[in-house]
Order: sequence, then structure tokens, then C-alpha cells
Amino acid sequence: MPFGLYVHWPFCESKCPYCDFNSHVAERIDPERWIAAYRKEIERVANLTRDQVLSTIFFGGGTPSLMRPDVVAAVIDAARAAWRSSNTLEITMEANPGSVEVGRFHGYRDAGVNRVSLGIQSLDDQHLRLLGRKHTRSDALRAIEVAQSVFTRVNLDLMYGRQHQTVQDWRNELSFALGLGAGHMSLYQLTIEDGTVFGRRHAAGQLHGLPDEDLSVDFFHATLELCDAAGLPAYEVSNHATHDEQCRHNLIYWRAGMYAAIGPGAHGRLGSGADRRATEAIRDPAAWLTAVENRGTGDLAITPISAAEQATEALLMGLRLTAGIPLTELRALGIDTETWPSRRRLTESGHLTESAETLRTTLQGRLLLNAVLSELTSDLKVAQT
Repeated sequence: MPFGLYVHWPFCESKCPYCDFNSHVAERIDPERWIAAYRKEIERVANLTRDQVLSTIFFGGGTPSLMRPDVVAAVIDAARAAWRSSNTLEITMEANPGSVEVGRFHGYRDAGVNRVSLGIQSLDDQHLRLLGRKHTRSDALRAIEVAQSVFTRVNLDLMYGRQHQTVQDWRNELSFALGLGAGHMSLYQLTIEDGTVFGRRHAAGQLHGLPDEDLSVDFFHATLELCDAAGLPAYEVSNHATHDEQCRHNLIYWRAGMYAAIGPGAHGRLGSGADRRATEAIRDPAAWLTAVENRGTGDLAITPISAAEQATEALLMGLRLTAGIPLTELRALGIDTETWPSRRRLTESGHLTESAETLRTTLQGRLLLNAVLSELTSDLKVAQT
């Protein structure tokens, strides 16, 4: 299995009202302290994973494109020094389409970044304002143009099911976006999360124009139809790509692989079998930075993952992929695939399908994925090893 490194940059220019990620607005950031802390964390985690070959690095956030290029270069250089690297090392950076971030693209490429994921969210100025985004449609189109001239691999991140949006609006917007030539698109429905500005507005009955369940299904079908026609089929519930453009780092997550994670609030998975562990970092940026400097670690906890938890996690992540999950892999995790009532029920009801010893969700199952996963894990039997 490939091995990846996730690097969390916790800072944003402003907090979007729908966002529940660990992101913060800060007036002052000391880049040298952050470089030193990231280096220290990479060396610490590398000592636990020396036998691994690094296949991917992913800069997430927050807004990683607010990082100075020299900070990015320092992290990449430290990672390359700490692990042997794959000849096809994928290094992804999430970026916003603001002019400051776009102006740094050449610097990020020179630092080693070879894939960028642009958080466009919408190509409609009114909807961008409703989403609290700082950029405009013209900013987004300019960012896409520059990104495609600098990087060979570009992902566009768009959101549907927005306030007062019709399916035809989305079809027009997505058709235009697909014509821009990106090899990968992350397309997901706006979700209202607790603890966000949108969550509070929704609870108070002040967030109007959101789609009902039937309309949400129509959005999903339109997305699949247009992406299939454009040669970017779904390989995961919300991700569409040509075969050679799939995000290798995210595939590590969905295939329950191993990845180190550093930075405030980052979650990682190290080891396998009886040695499988979950890592969780301190969320507050200042507290994380101080802990790394004074204690030598930013981790809040390193927790063993039981056989049952590993099996459940592999199932929850693997069934997000249209390719599904091999039954042999589930058996290797201790799942009794023969005496599994919900597997049989969901197959008979048309929510799951099995072929070539692989368990997959059908289109109907993907529409109800959370319910399908809940039922599958409700009677899961896992042998304790």
C-alpha cells in the first residue's frame, strides 16, 4: 500500500460560513517557527515509519496557498530527506483563487508541488457572495488559467445544492466548468454542519432556499450524467476524474492505507494489523506550535485501533469508491462475510452488488450511502486477533 504525508496549514484569510474544518484567522504568523516545527514533526514521525516509501504529500487546511513558497519547499525537502520517495511522488496543494495565492503558483511548482486543487466552489458571483467567498468568477477563471499553465495536474472543487440554485443552473455551470479541461473535479453538495455560521442560521430558520431530498437526488444524477459524458466518471462519491488523474493521496484514505499527519488538528493512521494506531494532533495552532517546541510532539493522542474498528473503518471508507472493496480484504480484517445479514438484505434490495469477489454500492446505494453504511456496520462480526 502507498504511504502518504498530510500537512495541515491552519490559517485562512477569513472563515467561510459553511466551513467546519480546523481553520483560523491570525494577524501574525512567524514562518520560521512553523518551518522548524514542521521539520521536527516530520523527523519524529519518520522515526516511526522508516521502512515506508513516501508516495504522496498533501497540503490541506485552512488555506495552504497562503503559505510562503519557502515554507512549502522546506516541508517538502524535509519529507524527502526523512523517507525514501516514490519516483512518481504526488505533491498536492489546496489553493484559493485569490490573486495573492495565484501569484505564488510558480514558487510552489519550483518547491516541488505538482498537483493543485482549486477551491472554486461556484462560478456565479451572487452565489460566491452567499457562500462568503472572497473571490469572483473572473478571479476563478484567471486562477484556473494560471494553474493549468503551471501545473500538469489540476483539480477543480465545486459545490452544488446551494441556496436558491436550480438543477438547470447547476447543469449550465458544471457544463461550462467541464469545458475548461481539468482532469479531476471534486463535486459535492453543500452540507450544513453544526458549529458553523450556516449551522446556526439554519437552526434559527434563517437559511432559505436549500434543496429538499428529491431535488438533491436530481442534482446528484445531473452531476453523474454530465461528468460521464465528459469522460470524468465518478471514482468516489464526490470525485470524478480521468483514469490517470485520480488523487493518489485521497485513495490512501479511502483504501484504509497508512499516512502520517502533522499540523494542528491533523489525524493520521500508522501501522497495520495489531500495530495499527490513530494519531490526533492538538487543534489550536498556538498550542500545537508550543507543544512541538517544548514537548517534541504536537500529537494529543496516539491510540491503538482494534480489529473491529479497523474493519469498520475500511468498510466505511472503501464503499465510498465506485470500485468497491474486495471481500478478501474484508476477510483479512476478520469480517465474517458469510454470516452477515445486512450484506444479504442490502444486496437483495439493490443497494449493494457483488462481482469478482468485490462488494460495491449501486447507484441507489450511493444515494443512501450513510444509511447503507449504518446498516452494514450494525451487525458486523469481526474476529478478534
